[in-house]
Amino acid sequence: MDRRQFLALGALAALPVAGLAVSCDDGSPRPAQRLNFTNRLRIPPVLAPESDGRIGLNMQAGSAELLAGKTAATWGFNGSYLGPTIRLRRGEQVRMAVTNRLPELSTVHWHGIRVPAAMDGGPHQLILPGETWTPQWTVDQPASTCWYHPHPHGSTAMHVHKGLAGLLLVDEPGGPELPDRYGENDIPLILQDKRFTAKGEFAGDVLTGTFGLLGDTMLVNGTHDPYLEVAHRRVRFRVLNASNARMYHLVFADNRRFQVIATDAGLLPAPVEVGTVALTPGERVEIVVEFAAGESAILRSQAREHGMDLNDDYGIDKGDFDILRITAAARLTDGPPVPARLSPVGPVQVPSGAPVRRFTLNGSGSINGREMDPSRIDEVIPAGAKEIWEVRNPGFAHNFHIHEVAFTVLDGGGEPTYGGRKDTVFVPPGKTVRLAVEFGRHTDPRAPYMFHCHILRHEDNGMMGQFLIVEPGTENSVSRHIPGPAHGH
Repeated sequence: MDRRQFLALGALAALPVAGLAVSCDDGSPRPAQRLNFTNRLRIPPVLAPESDGRIGLNMQAGSAELLAGKTAATWGFNGSYLGPTIRLRRGEQVRMAVTNRLPELSTVHWHGIRVPAAMDGGPHQLILPGETWTPQWTVDQPASTCWYHPHPHGSTAMHVHKGLAGLLLVDEPGGPELPDRYGENDIPLILQDKRFTAKGEFAGDVLTGTFGLLGDTMLVNGTHDPYLEVAHRRVRFRVLNASNARMYHLVFADNRRFQVIATDAGLLPAPVEVGTVALTPGERVEIVVEFAAGESAILRSQAREHGMDLNDDYGIDKGDFDILRITAAARLTDGPPVPARLSPVGPVQVPSGAPVRRFTLNGSGSINGREMDPSRIDEVIPAGAKEIWEVRNPGFAHNFHIHEVAFTVLDGGGEPTYGGRKDTVFVPPGKTVRLAVEFGRHTDPRAPYMFHCHILRHEDNGMMGQFLIVEPGTENSVSRHIPGPAHGH
């Protein structure tokens, strides 16, 4: 397919409760199954380092029973679907060993992790089949919920959809007292929507339509129709939107309130009580929910309009549907309330007169009128800079992710950010989002970082650019052209 060709809108439809809005090949709505909550929620295991201290990941093909009694061909890290949770501590020296056992080249990007560009795992750090990539870095960022996933240009949507994704958690000694017993009162929730054939195989093309694949079946941690039993009064949920395109508006069916404690880049200055929270692809949020003994609560996504003067077949967030049932034990372990103060890290403060860079998200495949070119550098930024980035969206729904930064949303965002720092933000149609961006201090005049829409069809279709971080004062002397992607060790 010509990636410069304008693709027609795929039809989407808003369905009643428990139905996902999907884009179907014939343009008709596809109803989703109602949930009975029959399968215990899988909790991804924590990956222990190998005997030599390295953290080993194998990208591999396999098969998984994602629907009861049916098997799908899948990909995963160290298993058949998804990957283990990796835990890092601030100040730790990390040594990874990523082996590609797939039939094609790929990469692994550490989404949200502050790393040198050559270790970032973007489109330039290709891993050929049978090869092992060994990035190393020192963890130097606050506690946060991050994730890892492939990033090969043109194939990211397919690789993630097949199952290549996992959580990467940064811990910081001396942090606030929060629920921290992983799998007990600290629960990961990896949200994905899929479509399946009658035989239980993945269905649908991740690159068709305006947004790519929008599924009719929810998986949480790779579990269909899931339930979770908890034995603690206060439970922390680390929620990742690992879908290709879908946006979630998370609520509880009984309208209970809960506390947001962290966004993409770490803990908020203080908790914020809310009744709903929204996530576009790539975004993360941490919430603390309080339960009473013996009760059940259903986490669901509830459609919301954004005031767009557009037809209902446009959006990435249509449909009301259940996601997970949580049942509290008859006797619960109590714990301290969420602290009133969480983090000393406040909003990014940009000095007066700081540079302003402007980006327009065009259609579904370019930024500022240019498709991604791996040999072209779009921006050159001095290390440690603080800048204003204005991201304008005149058309389709998009979001925007910047590698190796933390930013504060100043205005124009489609959803609250609760004063927290982020790396991915929703950019509603017809809006301009202004970001206060703080860049890292890893410099490399030859290895770029990426900025892009994290709706994966848009990313693969060319809605991505590249920037270098260089020593201050050298911005005008570095080349704006670099070699294309090459595999590395």
